[in-house]
Order: sequence, then C-alpha cells, then structure tokens
Amino acid sequence: MSKIAVCFPGIGYHCENPLLYYSRNIAFALGYKDCRNVNYTYNAGNIRGNEDKMKEAYEALFSQSEAELTDIDWSEYDDVLFISKSLGTIIAASYVRKYGLKRVRHILYTPLAQTFLFAPTNAIAFIGTADPWSDTDEITRLSNTNHIPISVYEGGNHSLECADTLKNIENLRDIMQKTMDFCKGTS
Repeated sequence: MSKIAVCFPGIGYHCENPLLYYSRNIAFALGYKDCRNVNYTYNAGNIRGNEDKMKEAYEALFSQSEAELTDIDWSEYDDVLFISKSLGTIIAASYVRKYGLKRVRHILYTPLAQTFLFAPTNAIAFIGTADPWSDTDEITRLSNTNHIPISVYEGGNHSLECADTLKNIENLRDIMQKTMDFCKGTS
C-alpha cells in the first residue's frame, strides 16, 4: 500500500513545532514513507480578526501550496494523510475540494471556522478552550455537524499549550496517542 503524509503548517507554527513534528514522525513510523512539508511564507503582519487580510493570506498560501504539490500524482497513493494546523487546515481542506481528492484523511490541529466551509471528511480535530483565533464552542459545533471527532483541551491556546509545562507534556501525549490511533484507523 502506498502512503503519503503532507503537513500544512500555520503561518507562525511551522513543521518543526511539536504538533506537526511529532505527528509527522508518527506517520513515518506507520508506513507513510513519503512525507512532505508544505513550505510557504506570508508577511503581512497580524491577520487575526481582519477578514480581508485573512483572505489575502489564504490565497497567497494556497497558491504556494499548489506550486509545492504540483509534482504529486495523487492517484499513485492508496492512503493520503493531510496533517494541518490553523490556517493550514483551511488550505488542506480546500485543496482536497479543488482537486477532487478521494482518499484523504485529515488531522486538524486548531482548525479555524473557515475550514468547515470545505466540509472535510474522514477527519479528527483538536482545539483549546483559550484559543484566541477560534471560538471553541463554534469549532466544536462545526466539528460535530461535520461528524468530525474533536478533542478539547482546557486552557489550551492556539498551540494547544497552557502555562503548566507538565500539563502541556501530558496533553501532547494525549494528542499524539489520538493522532496515532487515527493514523492506524483505530479511532
């Protein structure tokens, strides 16, 4: 079975940050030998709460993603895993829709509400109650409406972290266990 995992980072949360770093390592250990990190840049300052800047950022990053993924023949893969964070969740979900990809599973770390406009399926999501980018109740509702299991972390910010380092480690272990179970198809 041929497998590929693609990581779509957020603007300030890169593929070497814990959520994407460890989930990519899990995917690789589970047979996703083709692992790609989408690399994109956007430097227009703070976009949070600014709908025009958010749209501009999305369009710029989506275009860069298309260019980075243009050499992939998706039909060669039996299992496609998109691991995404924040704005990357919108890019991953909209990419699937635009290109009509069928065998894609999504891991959505701190998805934004706009992600659900593209109705991702076969997914799992994670959000914190102190995420300044998202309304936790809205994201939970949207996840439930789209039949996407979601894990909510008390006090977790946009990186799913809080002020307590040991709690962060405990939460990261839980997140990665759920990520592994999803990758294995056991969640």
